[in-house]
Amino acid sequence: MEISGRVAVVTGAGAGIGAALTERLVAGGARVVAVDLDEAAVRAVAERAGAAAVAGDVADEAVIRAAIDAAEREFGPVELYFANAGIGGGGGLDATEAQWAAALDVNVLAHVRAAKLLVPGWVERGTGYFVTTASAAGLLTQLGSAPYAVTKHAAVGFAEWLSVTYGDQGIRVSCVCPMGVDTQLLHTGMVPEGAEADGQLAIKAVTSAGAVLSPEQVADDVLAGVAAERFLILPHPEVLEMYRHKGADYDRWIGGMRRYQAALRG
Repeated sequence: MEISGRVAVVTGAGAGIGAALTERLVAGGARVVAVDLDEAAVRAVAERAGAAAVAGDVADEAVIRAAIDAAEREFGPVELYFANAGIGGGGGLDATEAQWAAALDVNVLAHVRAAKLLVPGWVERGTGYFVTTASAAGLLTQLGSAPYAVTKHAAVGFAEWLSVTYGDQGIRVSCVCPMGVDTQLLHTGMVPEGAEADGQLAIKAVTSAGAVLSPEQVADDVLAGVAAERFLILPHPEVLEMYRHKGADYDRWIGGMRRYQAALRG
C-alpha cells in the first residue's frame, strides 16, 4: 500500500514509536490524526509533524470514535489504523486485578474496539489496513511481567484472527513485534510500583537479548512492511529464529528461558 494521500490514525502518538510513525506518515504524504493520553505531548507531536491531534485513553471506545470522527471531518474516511498504544502492566502473580484489567484494556481490547468501529466500513469499501504494535513478547514471552506477556500474545492472536477472517475482503493486517526500543515503556513503563525487582528483570531481559532500536528505525521498518503488505513485521530479524526454536522444541525452549532468567537474576 502507498501511504501518500491516505488517511491514518496513530494511537500512542505522544512519544516513542507512535510519534515517529506520525512524523514518517506525514512526511510520506499521509493525513494523520495522532492520539495519546498525554494531551500536551500529542499536541506537540501533531504540531511538529503537521497532523491533527486527539487526546484521550484509547482503551475508551468513545476516544477511538472521536479520533475516527476527527479524521473523517478533517481528511476523509480512515484507511490505516495504527493500534500502537501499549502499557507494561504488572509483575508476576502479585499483579493486581486493576493492573491486569488495564493491560487487557490498552494492549488488546483497544484493538478490538477499533476494529469493531472500522472493519464494517472497510469491508463495504473493499479496503482498509489495521496495524497492530504487539511485541516480540507476543511471540516469545516476557520475563518479569505476566500481564505484558499474556496481553501481547493476545494482541498477536487478534491480529492473526483479523487477517484470516477479513483478508479475502480487502482488509490488510500487519503485526509489529520488536524487542528493545528506546522508549519510556522500556526504561520506566516496565517497572510497576510494588514489583520493582520484576520490572528490572523485564528491562534486563529485553536489553540483553539484542540491540535497542530507535523509534525512528522501528517506524521505518513498519512502513516498509505496510508497503509490502507483510503480516509479521520484525524490526529485530533474529526474533524469527527465536520463534522457530520455540516451535521446534517447546520444552527445550522453556528450559532455555528458565536458564536465561536465572542468569539475569544471578
